[in-house]
Formats: sequence, structure tokens, C-alpha cells
Amino acid sequence: MRDSVILCVPTYKRPVMLRRLLDAVAALKTDADLRVLVADNDAESHAGFDLCHAMRGYRWPLTAVIAERRGIAQVRNTLIEKALKTDAAFIAMIDDDEWPAADWLDQFLETAHQTKADVLQGSILFGVGTGLEGHGDIRHASGPVAMLQGAGNLLIRRAVLEDMPAPWFDPAFALSGGEDREFFVRLGRAGKRFAWSDEARAHGDIADTRDNLGWLLRRAYSVGNSDMRVLLKHGFEKGLAMELAKILGAIALSPLAALALALSPRRAVPLQKLFRAVGKLTALLGARYNEYAVVHGR
Repeated sequence: MRDSVILCVPTYKRPVMLRRLLDAVAALKTDADLRVLVADNDAESHAGFDLCHAMRGYRWPLTAVIAERRGIAQVRNTLIEKALKTDAAFIAMIDDDEWPAADWLDQFLETAHQTKADVLQGSILFGVGTGLEGHGDIRHASGPVAMLQGAGNLLIRRAVLEDMPAPWFDPAFALSGGEDREFFVRLGRAGKRFAWSDEARAHGDIADTRDNLGWLLRRAYSVGNSDMRVLLKHGFEKGLAMELAKILGAIALSPLAALALALSPRRAVPLQKLFRAVGKLTALLGARYNEYAVVHGR
């Protein structure tokens, strides 16, 4: 019996990248029963929605909807709501600035059946940028893992989402990001099992607006800020004490390490640790950084 999968794609003002993704999905080598669902979060211009409707004769059944409420959490929730109205056994997610390898879906499904995991993440490989460290691939050895890193390349068993009350992704993280981390924390606390599939590979490139030290540092700040907000939401008192120690250590030591590596491509690494620590500290003070208010790519 073939596995039934619905592939969910959130998009916002990036029709060129969305077209690249959909072309790669059309070229997948798989025997799975696959459907594709795109949710366009741009209710005004809806270029992604229009693109999907113009792609007549697409290889897989393709549906596009508008996610009216702005935010990455909201568009992911729209996708899940629509996906659960189908009979798909698996819900896959891939972001519009990525594209899958030809064997991506079959590799995901193979790892899912081997590990019996509830949620799986695949690796993401990036192109070459300026040479600054910090744009590294997102990879892990295949097999069970304690925690996942992001929702850009996921395979989720339908039952996992049916067991959760809506909204699946917290709208409080709509423009800040971190909605995926908070989602994984709740799943972990509910006893769900995670796994990684290094063979289920997606590719991504580095937009020009991200290929610089300034963006890497803003990204580090954003991740630190949203991670701390997740920690505060779930009331991990012991975890909070540990994070405070890490914050103080990073603020004290990272500037010295950055000076030592000032002429090295690795100079971004200690600075990222510093900005991530500052992001956590400002979250403790009630600040929120809305990284997803800015669009990168097209």
C-alpha cells in the first residue's frame, strides 16, 4: 500500500522561489500518493496563489489557498487545518526558499518507517556565500534525536496533529519566528518521538540580503530572543537558571574571542554567540524582535 502524503508549502512574496520549489517537487522520484498544498500569506498581491492556479497540468494534485492573517505561525496553521481535511497519513512541510532532492520524499518515508518517529526533520544544504562561517548546512546523523531544529523540512504523522488542539503553532510567534521551537517543545512534553533523516535533503541558497555579517548577527539575536520566549512560556525554572549562566558567560567571553578572530572567516561565530545572548536577555526584559517582518528573496 502506498503512503499518502500532503506536502504543505507556506509562501509570502517569493513567487520565483516558489516556482523553483514546485518544479523540483514535480521532478520527485516517488511512488507515494502525493498532493501539494500551498498557502499564500500575501492576501493583497497573492502572487504565489496566482502562480499555482496558472500551473495547469501539474504532475501532482495542486491546491492553493490564501492565509489571510499575517504571520508564519498563522500560515502554518492554515496549512495544517486544510491538510487534516484530507485523508493523508503524513503531512510534509518545506519552505518556499528551499527545494527537495529527487529522492527526498522516499528517504523521509523510509526513515519514518524505520524509526517509527512521530515527527522527522530532514537536512538542509546551502549554497556558497561570502565565506563567513554561520551559513552552515543544517544536518544531523539519521536516527532518533531529542529535539528538532526547525519546520523548514519536516515530515509529521497525521495522528500527531489530530491529537493537538488548534492552533498548532502559537500565533504569539507570528512575526518573530520561534513558532517551530515552541511547537516541538510541546510535542516533546507530550511524549512524541523525534528523528532525523539526513538522506531527506532539501537545498537552499543564501539571498544577497542575508549574505553578510549584519544579517547573521540579527539572525542570532532573533533566535536568542525567540528561544528565551519559548523558555519563559513553558516555565522551565531549572532551564532558566542554566540559560542565565550561559548568557552571562557569552556576554563576558564572546567579545574577547571576536577580537582574537578579527581577521578570520570565523569572526562571525563568537559575535553570533554574543548577539544570541543579548537576544535572550532582552526577551527577559519583555522585548520581541519580529524577524519575519522583512522578506528576503523573491
